[in-house]
Amino acid sequence: MEFAELIKTPRVDNVVLHRPFYPAVEGTLCLTGHHLILSSRQDNTEELWLLHSNIDSIEKRFVGSLGTIIIKCKDLRIIQLDIPGMEECLNIASSIEALSTLDSITLMYPFFYRPMFEVVEDGWHTFLPEREFKLLSSVTKEWRLSYINKDFSVCPSYPPIVTVPSCIDDEALRKVATFRHGGRFPVLSYYHEKNGMVMIRSSQPLTSTNGRRCKEDEQLINATLGPGKRGYIIDTRSLNVAQQARAKGGGFEQEAHYPQWRRIHKSIERYHILQESLIKLVEACNDQSHNMDRWLSKLEASNWLTHIKEILTTACLAVQCIDREGASVLIHGTEGTDSTLQVTSLAQIILEPRCRTIRGFEALIEREWLQAGHPFQQRCAQSAYSNSKQKWEAPVFFLFLDCVWQILRQFPCSFEFNEHFLIMLFEHSYASQFGTFLGNNESERCKLKLQQKTMSLWSWVNRPSELNKFINPLFEANSLVIWPSVAPQSLQLWEGVFLRWNRSSKYLDEAYDEMINIIEYNKELQAKDNCF
Repeated sequence: MEFAELIKTPRVDNVVLHRPFYPAVEGTLCLTGHHLILSSRQDNTEELWLLHSNIDSIEKRFVGSLGTIIIKCKDLRIIQLDIPGMEECLNIASSIEALSTLDSITLMYPFFYRPMFEVVEDGWHTFLPEREFKLLSSVTKEWRLSYINKDFSVCPSYPPIVTVPSCIDDEALRKVATFRHGGRFPVLSYYHEKNGMVMIRSSQPLTSTNGRRCKEDEQLINATLGPGKRGYIIDTRSLNVAQQARAKGGGFEQEAHYPQWRRIHKSIERYHILQESLIKLVEACNDQSHNMDRWLSKLEASNWLTHIKEILTTACLAVQCIDREGASVLIHGTEGTDSTLQVTSLAQIILEPRCRTIRGFEALIEREWLQAGHPFQQRCAQSAYSNSKQKWEAPVFFLFLDCVWQILRQFPCSFEFNEHFLIMLFEHSYASQFGTFLGNNESERCKLKLQQKTMSLWSWVNRPSELNKFINPLFEANSLVIWPSVAPQSLQLWEGVFLRWNRSSKYLDEAYDEMINIIEYNKELQAKDNCF
C-alpha cells in the first residue's frame, strides 16, 4: 500500500491552528504518510509536527463553507484546525482517520525514521539479560540463565533467556510451562541482597476444578525458599475472581500442595475498568463548567487514585514480606502480564536504590515490562479519547508511571530522574519514532526485526545532551528502602500529565486541594463517631 492512496488532499492553505497556551496561527497544512504538519512560514512561530499515531480520535464540524476538525491526541492534547472549504475539510479528516489507524505495524513511523543525531550507544543491546545476570551471579550461585525459550516455543510471551533456580533443569521447566497459563512458568524478578530473599512472577496455575497439580511446579517454587523459610503468594485477583477462573481451567495454588506458602489475594483492576477510569478522569479534567462540586464528583467517580492506592498497597505488601519478614514472594494474576508487572516493578523501586537511577529504571522497564511480555501494542492502541474501545486496551503502563510519580513526589531526593522523564516515557509508549514499545512481546519484536529496522528509545535518551533534561537536581543516592504513603492526602492528581494542556488548571488545582481537605474532614468526623 502507498501512503499517497490514503492522502486525498496533501496540502491546504489558510488553515488556522488553535492549541492550548499558544495564540492562533494561520498557515499551510500538509499531510505526509506519518505526520500532520502546519507551518506559518513566519519567523519565531513554532511549527506543528504531529504523528498520526498520536491521534486518538477526530471530530468534524461545519459552519457554512468553513470546516473545523477537532483532533484529540493520545498524550491528552486537544487541537483544533479551521479549514476553508467543506470538501478540503472532509478529505483531510478522512485521510487523518485512515493514517492514524494503520493495521500493519511495519507501516508505522519507527520503520521510516532516520535519526539526525549521532548514535553513541545502541540501546537495543544496553540491557541484555546476560549483562543483568552478571550482577546477580556475583552475589549468589543459586540461580542460572536458561535458554529453553530461545525459539519462543515454550512460552510465546517470554524472552529467549530467563533466570531460574540452578537446581531446576530445563525438562522440568517444560512441564511447569504446561501447568501455567500461556506457558508463563515462575521466573526470577528480583533478588534482595540484604537477606537473599527473592521475588518471582508467573501466570496462574491451571489447577481447574479437579484440583490438577504439577510436582515440578511445586519443586520450582519451593526451590526459591531457603532452609526453614516460608513464602507468600500474592494473587492480584480477588478470591472470588480466582475461584471463577478455576471453572475456566485456571485457578490458584492449593495450600495443601504448597504447604510452605501462604496465599494472599489483593484485587487490582484490569482491562476495560482501567480504560473507563482513564476516560472519566480526563473528562473531569476537561470539564469547563467551573462547578467545583461537579468536578470533585467526577474526579472521585473516576476511581483513578483508588487504582493507584490498590497497586501501591500491594507493592508495599510484597516489600514488607521480603524486607521485613525475610520471606520470598511469588506474584501473579491471570496472565501475569499486567497487574503482576505493576507490582513487581514498583516493589523493586521501593526496595532497590539502583532502580531509582535513570539507567536502573530503564533496565527495570526492559526487564519487567518489555522482556516480560507486557502487550504494549494492544494496551496502548488507544488512549482516553478513542471512540472504538477494544477489550484489550488499558492504561496499565500509564498507571505504573503515575504510581512512580507518586513515590517520586513523596521522596524527591531519592530519584535520579525527574517528572519529565516519566512524562516522556508515557508519551513514547503511545506514539513514538522509536521501535522500543512496538509489538506485544519479544517474539513479535524478533519477527518484526525491530533491532535491525528501527532505533531504540534508549539510544536517544542516553545521550548526554538529552539526559540533562531528565536529571533531578535534588538527587542524593539513598540506599534505604523507601515506604510510600497511600493515605488519601498523600496521593495526588498528576498535574504534569492531566492538567498540562488545560487552561483551567489553576481552578482545578484549587478544587483538588479542596477535595483533599473534605476527605480529611470526613475522616476526622468518622474517627470521632468511632470513639462513641
